[in-house]
Amino acid sequence: MSELRRSVLPFTSLVGIERLKLALILNGVNPRIGGVLISGPKGTGKTTVVRALADLLPEVEVVDGCRFGCNPNAEDFLCAECRNKLTSGEKFKSKARRMRVVNLPLSTTEDRLIGALDIERVLQEGIQALKPGILAEAHQNVLYVDEVNLLPDHLVDDLLDAAATKINVIEREGISISHPSDFVLIGTMNPEEGELRPQLLDRFPLHVGVGTNLTVEDRVELVRRNLAFEQDPESFKDEWTESQRILRTQIVDARQLLHEVRLSDGKLKAIAMACDALEVDGVRPDIIISKAAITHAALDGRTEVSLEDLRLAAQLTLSHRTRRGGLLEPPQPEDIDQAIVKADELTRKEDDRRSPTETDKESEDKSGPRKSGGKFGRGSDVAETQISDGKKKRRGR
Repeated sequence: MSELRRSVLPFTSLVGIERLKLALILNGVNPRIGGVLISGPKGTGKTTVVRALADLLPEVEVVDGCRFGCNPNAEDFLCAECRNKLTSGEKFKSKARRMRVVNLPLSTTEDRLIGALDIERVLQEGIQALKPGILAEAHQNVLYVDEVNLLPDHLVDDLLDAAATKINVIEREGISISHPSDFVLIGTMNPEEGELRPQLLDRFPLHVGVGTNLTVEDRVELVRRNLAFEQDPESFKDEWTESQRILRTQIVDARQLLHEVRLSDGKLKAIAMACDALEVDGVRPDIIISKAAITHAALDGRTEVSLEDLRLAAQLTLSHRTRRGGLLEPPQPEDIDQAIVKADELTRKEDDRRSPTETDKESEDKSGPRKSGGKFGRGSDVAETQISDGKKKRRGR
């Protein structure tokens, strides 16, 4: 049976949610950011914008014929079937396919989410008896959960395990089978219908709140475009074909530039100082801000991270973070902006005071160049190491 496909508004035609659109585009450029939580009242276009994202998603490389969509370039992160082929000396046939949005309905069963095993066939035939679930379909794709705050606890636990390890493990009757499940997690929620579990909240790298604070002009234009789309969807899409193409090209170009973008030691320290000043829990926010800032610079066609990149990344990353062990509410936008601007100013003043003398330069010439911010190709490791060095001991609360 062919899958029913719903006609959706073009992404570039959506009105009044520019910050949300940017957060989604950043994940399209760099899936390693990991996802977005979208919160807001009903009727604000949360689901619409996620569905519209599918048309802009870039291509990924997969092993041809693999049921789990393994990446042929990640030889240490393969399913059992691909690993056996690799061990036996068989060469992979790869193909490119477009990333897609995989939906996780609230009514999903656990077997449908993680996959099901036919125990009798497992004993006789092995891995082929595994029926892949949604977490298998989501590998190298976007996993979308509408009303994520209403997701049953047992499914949340499975989702948390996969999001944390990027591996889905199925265990039944003493039999254990695993496969990679690395996805971009996008969730929508209406805060009026309940809060999100802290453990799952922390797994959303970015957060955007959408509201009803549209201008009259925005509301008029939004209605006008919706009516035009409903009257003639194909003609409406044709009108936005060029803008969609331009944005799609921008995303592809940014992905190619991503590995050339540099995050200086000073900017990295400013991130750590701001997170420390705001007392956010853990070091994950520091890492996400670094990734998002680098990605925004690439999207803008630059190879150096600027203060504006840091400000935007900090707003997207910190607006939902718990602080001081959960005792403080998430920081306000003005507090986030003030913290990152002040931290950047302090680090720049330190850099000015530490400007190398002629003697230092001569010594540097003999010993080799001083290390600077690493390229994004190893950005996660660099961020974790340098942030740990920069944060030192947190002051007593």
